[in-house]
Amino acid sequence: MRQFEALHVPPPGALAISIKVRVTSGCYHREHSPHAYTLIDKYLDTIEKYDEFAFEEHESGPELLVYVFAVTAGISLAKSVIDLIVTILKARSEGIKKGDYPTAPLELIIRKIHKKGEFKEETILRIAHNDTIDRKMIEKHVKKAISNLLKQENKGTAKKSLKRGVAKNRRVP
Repeated sequence: MRQFEALHVPPPGALAISIKVRVTSGCYHREHSPHAYTLIDKYLDTIEKYDEFAFEEHESGPELLVYVFAVTAGISLAKSVIDLIVTILKARSEGIKKGDYPTAPLELIIRKIHKKGEFKEETILRIAHNDTIDRKMIEKHVKKAISNLLKQENKGTAKKSLKRGVAKNRRVP
């Protein structure tokens, strides 16, 4: 995450988060899921330039490092990011039909690094290889989880500001 932030300068008002697709048991990477990664690569090739996110491969499954914006109506997330999440989930199902293994369920996880290096994560969905993937449902859950993480961070910041304000008020004669 820190490397992503260093290589991709955040736009004003943007926050970096991780969207992780993790297999519950076994691996979800090229060696064991070549058919799935063919589909993922095919989608990535259709995106001209994707500065709004980075795609990372891990043995446990792919990860997207993205910038999001908190806007009045909720969370703003690039369409290509949601489409890639859906592609990754569908690719797993399609890959298994063509011989990829193992077949353990996937978890969709949203993570954010907080100020002191600690991170918060929320597992928002558990998806079996034969579950139907609904784009609108995925988008709704992703945006809600991101919103929850941002609220937690803002709550912590507000508490610190309040404590500082109370301390200052006590010092004033």
